Amino acid sequence: MLVLNEVQTRDALPFAELIAAIETMFRSDCVMPVRHHHEMEVPGEADAVMLLMPAWVPGDHIGVKILNLFPDNHLRSLSTIFGSYLLSSGKTGEMLAIVEGGELTARRTAATSALAARYLAREDAEVMLMVGTGRLSLNLMQAHAITRPLKHFRIWGRHIEKTEETAHEARMLGLDAVAVKDLAVATGQADIISCATLSNEPLIRGEWLKPGAHLDLVGAFKPNMRESDDEAVRRASVFVDTRAGAMKEGGDIVLSLASGALSKDGIKAELAELAHGKHPGRTSAHEITLFKSVGAALEDLAGAILAYRRVSGQVSH
Repeated sequence: MLVLNEVQTRDALPFAELIAAIETMFRSDCVMPVRHHHEMEVPGEADAVMLLMPAWVPGDHIGVKILNLFPDNHLRSLSTIFGSYLLSSGKTGEMLAIVEGGELTARRTAATSALAARYLAREDAEVMLMVGTGRLSLNLMQAHAITRPLKHFRIWGRHIEKTEETAHEARMLGLDAVAVKDLAVATGQADIISCATLSNEPLIRGEWLKPGAHLDLVGAFKPNMRESDDEAVRRASVFVDTRAGAMKEGGDIVLSLASGALSKDGIKAELAELAHGKHPGRTSAHEITLFKSVGAALEDLAGAILAYRRVSGQVSH
């Protein structure tokens, strides 16, 4: 059985191939049971979350991710997310690989947002604003640059020192990135705004969005958390990775449904419908689009299969 560490997992999941693998999986007959979501008390700190996410393609592969999310780990200079993915044969049940879960999650999340942007962002998008400076930020910028001709990256975070550090790391990856302090101005100039934070209050206000902007909401993974306000939802054509997940767990959707800013019918499509061509995605250059991602188990399965095949030599590198 293969065991892939963080570096091996990263190397086995180049974004172009991962985006394609996730798109293919969204078009497949993958089965996704409701994931187990358990909140766990951590004395003196924010509650932690354990996620169990199974998925399988009948007769092909079976997988399950076990993920622990500890929001206050940054106080210990540790990653917020730890986990592993167990991949098995869908024909025999044989266990094939254990893939490092944190890196798999970060890369498949970014790749899914980039896939959505292929349908929803303007084809000539050049400026991206990254809101948040955590692990996902660099992944999101790199992934979005695969599907759109991005030239300039602006990064906003609550702490300017960390923001400057993230911008430096992005430049080391070859991205034209700078830290910004004025979120409203940066939002108004961006073609793509990607948010990956643990915010409980709206960061992006709808009045700031320019015509043609695409808003990519990745954080706010609980129903009481949000990164955008009701006005952003009102102004935008709203899309989600999965309706079931977003309407249950994604605060930007849940809270807007509760306030009346959004109706269930107001969700234009989920990612599988975009992948199957059942909805065209963006329909005009001036349309504002919003994509809410809460994560789907099929994304992890697609990534784990790709990593296993690349490392085991089943596909060319």
